[in-house]
Parts: sequence; C-alpha cells; structure tokens
Amino acid sequence: MAIPDWFSWGGWESERMEAHDASTYLLMAALTIIPLAFYLSWKARKEEGETSLPPGSRGLPLLGYLPFLKPDLHRCFADLARTYGPIVGLRLGSRLCVVLSSPATVEEALRDGDVIFANHDVPAVALASVYEGQDLVWLPYGPHWRMLRKVSVRELLSPANIESLSTVRRREVERMLEEVRRMAGEPVALGDLVSAVTMNATTMMMWGGRVSGEGNNLGREFRQVINDIIQGMGELNVSDFFPALAWLDLQGMGRQMRRLSSWVDRILDSIIEQRLSTAESGEEGSDAAAVVNKSRDFLQVMVELLRNGDSEAPLTMIHVKALFQDLVGAGIDTTTTTVEWAMAELLHNPHMMARVKEEIEAVVGTDGTVEEPHLPMLHYLDAVVREVLRLHPVFPLIPHRPSSTCTVREARWSSIFGLYTETPSFGSYASKFEPERFLSGGCKVDYTGNSFHYLPFGVGRRICPAMSLGKRMVKLILASLLHRIDWSLPDGVKLDLAEKFGFVMKKEQALVAVPMLQ
Repeated sequence: MAIPDWFSWGGWESERMEAHDASTYLLMAALTIIPLAFYLSWKARKEEGETSLPPGSRGLPLLGYLPFLKPDLHRCFADLARTYGPIVGLRLGSRLCVVLSSPATVEEALRDGDVIFANHDVPAVALASVYEGQDLVWLPYGPHWRMLRKVSVRELLSPANIESLSTVRRREVERMLEEVRRMAGEPVALGDLVSAVTMNATTMMMWGGRVSGEGNNLGREFRQVINDIIQGMGELNVSDFFPALAWLDLQGMGRQMRRLSSWVDRILDSIIEQRLSTAESGEEGSDAAAVVNKSRDFLQVMVELLRNGDSEAPLTMIHVKALFQDLVGAGIDTTTTTVEWAMAELLHNPHMMARVKEEIEAVVGTDGTVEEPHLPMLHYLDAVVREVLRLHPVFPLIPHRPSSTCTVREARWSSIFGLYTETPSFGSYASKFEPERFLSGGCKVDYTGNSFHYLPFGVGRRICPAMSLGKRMVKLILASLLHRIDWSLPDGVKLDLAEKFGFVMKKEQALVAVPMLQ
C-alpha cells in the first residue's frame, strides 16, 4: 500500500534538539516548584503510611532512591532483592515502587490477584501521545480493553488465522533471503534486515500491504520512528516519579512523543482512509485480495467494527489506530531484538551455532527450504530461543498498578503503588548462555505464564496476545538465516554483548555480521 511522498519525517532530529533546548528553561522554572514537591512527597508518605512499606532502601528526602538507580533497572532491582529479600519497597520521588523477585511472590500477586493487578502503570509519555494511552498495552482493564484484545485474538492472532497467513510470512522471509544472498561477503546490519521483514510481514497480515512510498525510504523511516516511540516509553522521566509536575514536561519527552506519534498517526490515517474509500466505491484492494485470498483482513474487520459499533464498548478511530501501532510496533521490536540477541549469542558460542545448523539441515535437508511445519522438530533451536528470552528478556520491566488495596506476603499497599516483577535466576549458572537447560530432562517451563520463574510474555490477563505468532516469526527467521548460510564477524570487530535497558531491551551495539553462502 503506497503512501504519499509528503509523509517523509524529515527533520525529526532537529526537532528533538529543540525540545531539549526548551527543557532547559522549564528546568529553571521548576526551581519554583520544589517547595510544592516537598509538600506532595510528605503528603504521600503520610497518606500511605511508612509502616506499610516492605523492606528496602529509603534513599534521600524528596528524591528517595532515584539518585541511586542504575541504567539497567532490572539488574539494579535484582541486586536489591539479594540484599532485602523477595519483596522490596523503594521510594522513587513521590511514588512507591514494589519489586517482587521470587516465583512465590509473583504468583501471589499476578495469579491470585490477577484482577487487581490487571492494569499497567501508564508512563507520562504514553498519555502525551496522540492516542493518550487508549491502546491494548496501556488501557485499563475494562470493556474497551476486553474488546480490543478479543478482536485481536479472534481476527488475527488465533491459531487458525496464524496458520492461514503462513504463506505471507514465508514470502516476506524469502525476500529477506534474497537480500542476504545479494549482500553475501559484505557486512549486514542484522537488526535492520530483520526489522524490515518483520514489519512487512506484519502489515501484510494486517492490511495486505507494506508501508511504502514512491521515491523515498518511508518504510525505513517508519521503523525508525516506531523504534523511537518504544524507546521513549522506557526512558526515565521526571513526570513519572513526580506526577504533580507532569504538566511541566521538564525533559521535553512528552512533546517529543506527541510529534513522533502524530507522524505515525498520519500514515495510519492514510491507510485506513484508503480502505474506507475503497469499501464505499465497492472496489476490492488488489494487494489484500492477492495475499489474504480475498477474505476479510484485519483492517477490514476493524473498519466494520467502526461502522457497526458495539453496544458494550464502541470503538473509536483512536482505538483502532492505537491498536495498529501496538501490533506493528511490538512485532517489529520484539522479533528483531530476539533474533539479534540469538545471532549474537550463537556467534559468541560457535559450537552452539554448529549444533543449530546441523539440526536444521537434518530436518529441512540440504536442498530444502525452511517452512513453518519444520519448526516443531527443531528442538535445539527452540531451546536457543527460550534461553535468549530468559537471559535477555525482551520486556525486562513493565510495572503493574493495583486497582485496589492489596496484600502480598502480609505487606499491605494502597492503590497508588506501582509494582515491578523481576523473574529470578536459574541456579548457579544463571548468567551463562546455556540452551541445554531447556532440553528434555532439563528445566521444564513453558511460555504461557504457568512457570512463575520464567515469564517472557507476562502472565494472567495481560499476557502477550501475540505470543504464538511472535515465537513462530522468531524461529522462522532465525532458522532461515542459519540454513545454508555461514555467518562471521567483520574483520577486526569484537563481539559486544552489552545490554541497553529500555521498554524493549536491545543490544548496546547493533549486530553486524558477514554472510557467506554454502
């Protein structure tokens, strides 16, 4: 589906710099707000009652533990858990953060108290976007959230729908392999390669077309802006720790998020309007008809829901566009990050790389092509993916916000508290990349939230609805990249496995590798 050239994002980098310049003046203005912040912090402590706090470092007056937070929050919280135990309370500005780090405490909160903890703590930047948090990730548990999740699963993410769209995924993966063959012997940025195939496969499944424009790199710009939006969701923001000061937007992050989301919104508007006009004229979209076998695609379902409404939870155009941004954004970032980490760990462990390649060749054959029916037979590949999700969790921390007073391990908290869960370690070799732990006779865990020491996709009502599709995409792309292709690092390049913490945890340095065709 082509998008007009005038959608080019252009000078978003300069706009970001302008936002930071403006934040300097706002920081000066904030000095007049400090007495108010002290008062609000004192009031919050008085209302919550210090006796309700679990064990943990109290930090400094007003700021609490904020000055001592490390960039990699999940590692920081794990260190605190080793000091204070499986339930830790931290004052972060005027907010209280509770960290649960044992299977028993996580199970008590997120399974036994599933309904109470069914909401996420919405960051200020999500509220500042054009969709104002009206999406599947941030909407509070209620009629609209249930409607969005139900229609997503029923019309796109059900096993039958996933299976019916396998040809779409296979076609996009083959396009990716053509690009790899063309670049054989040259350095390839694997993140860019995988994000392109993931975005194209996702949009083809959703509305039967790609994000593309004539004469520009709109698809690449779209992926970059989506990446910036997701990165912005995970950055430390003063507004999240001092909600009373959020209206000042001291760091300019809210204004930047609104610019980014407005750009994406215009593209989604164009795509939806094209479908609406096509439906009104009685024409059938050629791309959608060819790829989705002339059946209703996900966009068509959402258009019909907009027209017909729902008596319990009528959807708006904001809900639909926010859902599309969720599905495309999550698909791009999570799949890309997981594949990139898997390739990095395999390059770091050549004997594991050799074992995966041998397994793929034994199942697929020397002259065959990796197909989705092969994936259940690739047991070691599955163990590699599981281990990547354990050692490098894609969503390291997404805070839950209880909707009412709750009790976990005799600690009683009011509804204003946020909660993070940190899944615990796997024995003495927890920091080592070891896929064998997930093979038969080893650690018996699954992805579905039933093993509370392994929750890569979450648990309970908020478990990721795209879990099955995500696993399939990751394994299909990874197996295809490894079948009959040898990978190595460029000359003189040393592999870096450092993490970059965020809403999605990426590699600090993007992975670049050289493919050689067998």
